[in-house]
Amino acid sequence: MAGSTYGTIFKITTWGESHGKGIGVVIDGCPAGLELSEDDIQIYLNRRKPGQNKYTTKRDESDRVEILSGTFEGKTTGTPLSLIVFNEDQRSKDYGNLASCYRPGHADYTFQTKYGIRDYRGGGRSSGRETIGRVAAGAVAAKLLKELGIKILAYTKAIGSISIPSDHYCYSDIYENHLYMPNNAYAKEAAEYLDECMKDLDSSGGIIECQIQNMPVGIGEPVFEKLDANLAKAILSIGSVKGFEIGDGFNVCSAKGSSNNDAFQNVNGVISKSSNHSGGVLGGMSDGSNIVFRAAFKPTPSIAQTQHTVNENGENVELVIHGRHDPVIVPRAVVVVEAMAALTIADMILLNMSARMDKIKDFYH
Repeated sequence: MAGSTYGTIFKITTWGESHGKGIGVVIDGCPAGLELSEDDIQIYLNRRKPGQNKYTTKRDESDRVEILSGTFEGKTTGTPLSLIVFNEDQRSKDYGNLASCYRPGHADYTFQTKYGIRDYRGGGRSSGRETIGRVAAGAVAAKLLKELGIKILAYTKAIGSISIPSDHYCYSDIYENHLYMPNNAYAKEAAEYLDECMKDLDSSGGIIECQIQNMPVGIGEPVFEKLDANLAKAILSIGSVKGFEIGDGFNVCSAKGSSNNDAFQNVNGVISKSSNHSGGVLGGMSDGSNIVFRAAFKPTPSIAQTQHTVNENGENVELVIHGRHDPVIVPRAVVVVEAMAALTIADMILLNMSARMDKIKDFYH
C-alpha cells in the first residue's frame, strides 16, 4: 500500500489496523534537542481516545503511547522517532456480519476492489483508529512549533445545523463541554440534537474550525506547494472530511473585490491587514495574520438502522451494523485537525529555511 507517508522534511509514516496488535507512527526529520516525553504526546491522544462520554464509541482503550526510539535523556536525538499504541479492546466478533458485504458510506467496496482483500474488522487500515499515529506525530510537531511561538487551536464550529457565529465565540468554553464547542449554550443545544439522533439510531456531521496563530510571513510556496493547498491535502486526508475552506471560503463567490480585499496598514512600523478575508494566506504564502480554515465532516456512516447494500456476490441484501460507534465524529476529530495542521506547518517551516541565500549564509557563518 502506498500513501501512508506524509511530509518532505518533517516526514511521518503511520501504520497499523483497528483490530491489529497496535497502531503507530515513525517520524523522520525532527530536529535534535527538542524536549519530548510520552506525557507531551499523551495529552493529545487523551483528547481523541474513545469512551469519554455518551457521544463517543464505548470501545475501552487507554491509548497509552510508548516512545520506542529517537530520544535520549528527555530530548530528541535527530534519529527517527518511533511511537506505538497497543490495541486493548478489540471485539472482532461484532463485525462478523460484515465479512461478505459492503457497508454504505465506508471504504469496504473500494478497498476490496482495489486490493482484492480487506480487513473487515472495524475497517482495518481505513478505520478512524488510524488517526492515532497522526495525533501522536502532531503532538511532536506542535511541541516544535511552540518553541517558535506558533499556536494551533481547533474547535467544533457546528454540529448538524447548529452553528456558532464567530461573534459568539467564547474560547474558554471549548474544554468545558464534551463537544469542544466555543460556546456552552450552543453546545447544550447541539447535545440535545445528538440525543435525538441517537434515539433515531442515526448520526450527525459537523464543522471543525482551526486557527493557526503567530505565523511568520512567507511560509509556503507560490506554485504547487502553496500553504493553503498543502493544508487542504492534509485535512482532506482525514477520514470523513468532505469539504475544506480557508478564510471566507465559498462566501467569496458572492463578494465583490472591494469588500473581499484585505487592506494593508502600517502601525508603528509593523505591516498588517485591517481584515482577514484571505484566512492568513496570500499567493500560497502566510501573510502574518491568523490562518483560519474549516473542515466539513460527514455523519458517522456506521448507524444501527437497517440499510440496503450488496454482498461480494453482487446480491442485494439488508444490513444492520452492530458494534460500538460514535454518533458524531466531530468532537474526537478536533485534535486530529490540529495534528494535521501542526504537521503541515512544521514541515513547511523547515522547508522555508532554504528560501534565501542570505539566510543560509547567516546560518552557516
